[in-house]
Amino acid sequence: MMKFKVFYILLVFAGYSIHAQNNIKTADSLAAVGKHKAAIDLLMQENPKSDNIYLKLAKFQQAEGNTNEALKNYERALEKAPGRVLTAQDYGELLLESGKTDLADSVFTSLTESYPDNAGFNYRVGLAREKKKDSTAMMYFFKTLSNDITHQGALYKVAKHHLKNGKSYNAITYCKEGLEVRPNNVSLLSILGQAYSASLQFEKAIEPYEKLLALGEGSEFIMEKLAKAYRISNQSEKAIEIYNKMLEINDMNAAVHSNLGALHLNRDEIKKAQEHFMMALFINNRPVDSEYINLGLTYKKKEDYRSAYISFQKALKENPDSERAQIELALAADAHFKDKEAVLKLYEDFVKKYKDYGRKDMISIAEYRISEIKKEIHFSE
Repeated sequence: MMKFKVFYILLVFAGYSIHAQNNIKTADSLAAVGKHKAAIDLLMQENPKSDNIYLKLAKFQQAEGNTNEALKNYERALEKAPGRVLTAQDYGELLLESGKTDLADSVFTSLTESYPDNAGFNYRVGLAREKKKDSTAMMYFFKTLSNDITHQGALYKVAKHHLKNGKSYNAITYCKEGLEVRPNNVSLLSILGQAYSASLQFEKAIEPYEKLLALGEGSEFIMEKLAKAYRISNQSEKAIEIYNKMLEINDMNAAVHSNLGALHLNRDEIKKAQEHFMMALFINNRPVDSEYINLGLTYKKKEDYRSAYISFQKALKENPDSERAQIELALAADAHFKDKEAVLKLYEDFVKKYKDYGRKDMISIAEYRISEIKKEIHFSE
């Protein structure tokens, strides 16, 4: 009789197990075509629920965006089967995504204690602590790299950390390490370009920025960096091309208009330079002296010294301590005004103000013209 009871129990258990497995397979099929709710409803009918069913429920609820229920079912699955490492990892990652950083930290710290050489677990402890603004986060990113020097996420974190702290050459080294494995990693390409720029290696910065554009990462930030690298590397035509592309995104970018004005001015394209400087002045709610100086320089190149003089006056009104505006004002007056006494005073005022700390080339120009004008005044008497 006893043998019969045991056999009956085993038969019932086997029947239940087969039924549960069939339901799991059906639920998987439903989820595969996007019917997560139907899959969840089917598995909720199972009683009692195994750790596998709780895990399936968690996955489907996560896909549905029902994070709280998904987390509860991950916990239930782990209660029934504490040794499921991948389940613990998925649970920890969902905790991270949902902002439950303390719990995520706890889960992944526990995993690193059991698996100290697992790069992924160390990395996720770093992510959790970074979100908590815990300074030990970087230690875990470095630990990640000690276990896997090619770990892309950790390489990015470490390279960015070095860039932020002024260690551009270290940032370059880590970026290159990662890009050898994944040449199109846009995060590392961005840090590499910025690190080259920060270390004044503008010609080397061009390649990663160009690659980012080719990969469709043409943000204003990247284009501005590339345009600057072209400009400083004396590739003005390419710089102008990129700045014009930036204007296609936002034609009210005063800084871009100002840079285009300067580039066109250097190429003696006076009309274009003037247009961009005027646009920069129009966009800025409060014009800065540099725009007025640049506009004055365009008038100066056109030998319109009266308009140049007015522009330099406006620059000085914006910034009375602008050394460049004051010497240019005197030079414009020198070229335009017949009143040599008034021009002489402008030069003398300049020398008096800047003689001790001003630019030596400007002081020399002013002192030379003071000497020459005094002679002119003397011989005209």
